[in-house]
Amino acid sequence: MTRGEKAEALFLEGYNCPQSVVLAFADKLPMDAETAARLVSAFGGGMSRMREVCGAASGMLFVLGALEGYSDPADTDGKTALYTHGQALIKTFAETNGKGSFICADILGKPRVPEPPVPEARTEGYYKARPCGKIVRAAADALGRYLGET
Repeated sequence: MTRGEKAEALFLEGYNCPQSVVLAFADKLPMDAETAARLVSAFGGGMSRMREVCGAASGMLFVLGALEGYSDPADTDGKTALYTHGQALIKTFAETNGKGSFICADILGKPRVPEPPVPEARTEGYYKARPCGKIVRAAADALGRYLGET
């Protein structure tokens, strides 16, 4: 199973977009899966259902930071490398997700306005009406390729 397939399966289990991407890479993270899922949970729905930066993209960057991030604020080279890789990943994600964007509202074809904070029920209609399963798959596949996985 590829990282993308794993992320899509996790989304279909009920995890939100960033959780799905992050948990697809749980075996690589320097923390347990429950902690990782909690840390990214508020980024679902494009930042707490604000429909801003896609949660799948946020999840990608969380994993990137966990694996290649810097901790010394004076580490200019580390910051530059991380931001360079992050921008490349986001560009790849936008180019390959079928929507050309990393903004949740654009990907879902919705207006850029916050939605009520109550999540929608995960019904068959919910999954048919949104591309999120495929979007988390695209994000995890892009990150997997970057990490040298196929």
